Amino acid sequence: MMNLQTLVGTELPIIQAPMAGVQGSALTVAVSNAGGLGSLPGAMLTPDALRQELTAIRAQTTRPYNVNFFCHTQPAPDPAREAAWRAALAPYYAEFGIDPASIATAPARLPFSAAVADVLAEFEPPVVSFHFGLPSPDLLARVKAWGARVLSSATTVDEALWLQAHGVDAVIAQGLEAGGHRGMFLSDDLTTQVGTFALLPQLVRALHVPVIAAGGIADARGVAAALVLGAAGVQVGTAYLLCPEATTSAVHRAVLQSDAARHTALTNLFTGRPARGIVNRILRELGSISPLAPRFPLATSAVAPLRAKAEGLASGDFSPLWAGQNVAGCREVPAAVLTQELVRGVG
Repeated sequence: MMNLQTLVGTELPIIQAPMAGVQGSALTVAVSNAGGLGSLPGAMLTPDALRQELTAIRAQTTRPYNVNFFCHTQPAPDPAREAAWRAALAPYYAEFGIDPASIATAPARLPFSAAVADVLAEFEPPVVSFHFGLPSPDLLARVKAWGARVLSSATTVDEALWLQAHGVDAVIAQGLEAGGHRGMFLSDDLTTQVGTFALLPQLVRALHVPVIAAGGIADARGVAAALVLGAAGVQVGTAYLLCPEATTSAVHRAVLQSDAARHTALTNLFTGRPARGIVNRILRELGSISPLAPRFPLATSAVAPLRAKAEGLASGDFSPLWAGQNVAGCREVPAAVLTQELVRGVG
């Protein structure tokens, strides 16, 4: 089966996971110039901001890079559910002196669209990846028209087979250990989610397209193990969070370097969709999964002012401290150094 280097033209079998909210183009460029596949998260960028970031990438590297987008269906606002969610948060608003009526509702993450495809077409990135499935066939055809390799995340065999049938060039096997949002899209049943080294061989056996391992892999031994199990390459996210090129907040960086980082959980409190982050006050007090949280991505706006107030006090009690289950490789080293270390001794 084709390896990642042949598929996308990198020197190394490493993809830096796109991490919206904690990175921009600087991390992308650093990893690509080090021989891996740097990734730019586009889910929280306006078309103009996306154009600026892509311009910066093109000015600083001639190596392959990836641009990532979400493919969720934007939900209709549900006033009753929003009211119930804000009622659950009311004690915290009172604690911080926040007027709930002052909080606007606006999604922080938008799905891939024709306007975004227009911007991408100006740059023709060599790799485009998706989360939560794939965009509509016409939008996918636009991406493929300039020869881009298309990747997307699967968390089950069924999702992987669906992605293969709908034209991806490779499937990212996202294990339960991975930080950030689960890529699940055919079901919202969390009991379907399995670990990376259980999922990976199942996908390798079931698919004829390359499979990329993601989740809990933070060092060269983990990379080597994934390759032995048939992975064409490995996607690494959490290990890059302390790199100077990442925009990870000071609060987030401090927690990542504390004992608290050993305890992560899947939570829907911050966005309305399960995502893995470090357990903090709001998760402990409300429970990691709440039926009150509005559908993704509408839960974000009600929590945002709490996050801002707490972070202003150097606290991550109300922040989405995204991280995977394995923070062992998360160190304050340049991204180029980390990228090279991930393949040291890997044959």
